[in-house]
Amino acid sequence: MEVLRTDVLIIGSGLAGLRAAIEAASRGVEVSILTKVHAMRSHSVAYAGGTAAVLYPEEGDSFDLHAFDTVKGSDYLADQDVVEMFVRLAPQEILRLEHWGMPWSRKKDGRIDQRPFGGHSFDRACYASDKTGFYAMQTLYNTTLKYDNIKIYHEWFATSLLVEDNEFRGATAIEMKSGEMYAFEAKAGIMATGGIGRLYNFTTYGHSATADGIAMAYRAGAPIEDMEFIQFHPTGLVPSGILISEAARGEGGYLRNNKGERFMAKYAPQKMELAPRDVVSRAMMREIMEGRGFEGPNGLDYVHLDLTHLGDEKISEKLTEIKMLCMNLLGINPAEEMVPVRPVAHYLMGGIQVDMNGATKIKGLWAAGECNCSSVHGANRLGTNSSIDCLVFGYITGKNAAEYAAGRPERDIPKEKAEMEEKRVFDGILRGGTGEDPYLIRREMQNTMGKYAYVFRHGDGLKEGLNRIRELRKLFGTGRVADKSKEYNQNLIHVLELDFMLEMAEVVLTAALARTESRGAHYRLDYPNRDDVNWLKHTIIYRTKEGLPMLDYIPVRITKWKPAERKY
Repeated sequence: MEVLRTDVLIIGSGLAGLRAAIEAASRGVEVSILTKVHAMRSHSVAYAGGTAAVLYPEEGDSFDLHAFDTVKGSDYLADQDVVEMFVRLAPQEILRLEHWGMPWSRKKDGRIDQRPFGGHSFDRACYASDKTGFYAMQTLYNTTLKYDNIKIYHEWFATSLLVEDNEFRGATAIEMKSGEMYAFEAKAGIMATGGIGRLYNFTTYGHSATADGIAMAYRAGAPIEDMEFIQFHPTGLVPSGILISEAARGEGGYLRNNKGERFMAKYAPQKMELAPRDVVSRAMMREIMEGRGFEGPNGLDYVHLDLTHLGDEKISEKLTEIKMLCMNLLGINPAEEMVPVRPVAHYLMGGIQVDMNGATKIKGLWAAGECNCSSVHGANRLGTNSSIDCLVFGYITGKNAAEYAAGRPERDIPKEKAEMEEKRVFDGILRGGTGEDPYLIRREMQNTMGKYAYVFRHGDGLKEGLNRIRELRKLFGTGRVADKSKEYNQNLIHVLELDFMLEMAEVVLTAALARTESRGAHYRLDYPNRDDVNWLKHTIIYRTKEGLPMLDYIPVRITKWKPAERKY
């Protein structure tokens, strides 16, 4: 097996990965990025609505207000010291993107414009029409091209981390073009692989969000945190699940039931449609379950998003992509017709456990973006806080990993582990894999998660779902690959992804079943109240030698704001 060497190895090429690469490279170290898609096909291009930061404190906003909104939105599960640091670092990232060429939408006086978003007490969402992610990614990608010490390995699939004595040494990866496996030797590593949304059938995520990085770190010995907290965005387009950005409601859109009522008045009379996402999603599902929704295809009943009062001119200027999606996918003009929407799997608040510096429990390994859990978001994330989380922790981890690598000698990879991984993938799966049809297993896994680990959960359903996922893991075997070729074998890649996803599905359901309360995005019909006495704590999940999840708990760090009732 050929060994490739670098100083800092980054796995993932979305917002967090590219931002980390730029920061590390600016400090003079050699940086390699492994990405299973071309960088500009990373899921970060899909985020639309904006990126949060306090830019104009002279107008009344403040770091404390942003921090409090984030903590309250998290249902008081966020670690408040991290939140306070996070909001203070946010403005510099907006301005850095500005200096690198980001075409932010502007106020009439030329300053960066900001729009309202759910759960925020001030307009903090810096945006570029409703294509913010595309422009941010293009800006970052173009910036990486200016550095000779950044090398991007497009369409390489990482299969495992190489860890020796709890120290990161590198990773194994398949070059999809040739089908060959390589080992990467690195002094430091950064995981930036995004979320787990493809565990669900109705999801806003791109096809690349298959839990790879979280599962790899977990298998390598890194604990993961708060995996029961999965956000369901209120406005997934029916039937595709494609995101209709919160920008639609930020610009004044309404949610209506089949009686034409703006039903959010019953659930969040002050914030209405701009209450936090967990509140809005539960309200929508209550309306649907109580018969005030519309019948949709394949059980995807929905409510209406009403943009008709905004007018075609405003929609064309501020909600360009939303108009395009509605017209291309449904043949409707949102300036004239209602848009069918329902809650959709959108974001993981949990992930690889990290400290304030983005460091995991494995020495020399950091994590940034959605795959990490610094617990900025707690039990529920506010809109526009995820993209700035990617940028802030991309900066932090890039800086820290570069400084760590600069002072380290080269260390050989554990060759036996690399060779074992090569045999596992090629002999154990590609040529000798066992199990049932992986595509049918994947569909059943997604149906199971959508049924039992959705907006409303119940202990009986979680048990049933957990048992079903365990059955599917047995049926999966080692993973059966029909295509035995090596070059661009997407069949093999899909099986490796499914292996990661099945394990993470078991972890999610195990953690959700154990948490006998309702908090943020985790709502239990059999335990409908928040329980601060017993559950004001984070779930920490370790992998046992037998490959099973083992749960532990640590307290939430509170600096200023004691838990209180959330009213919107």
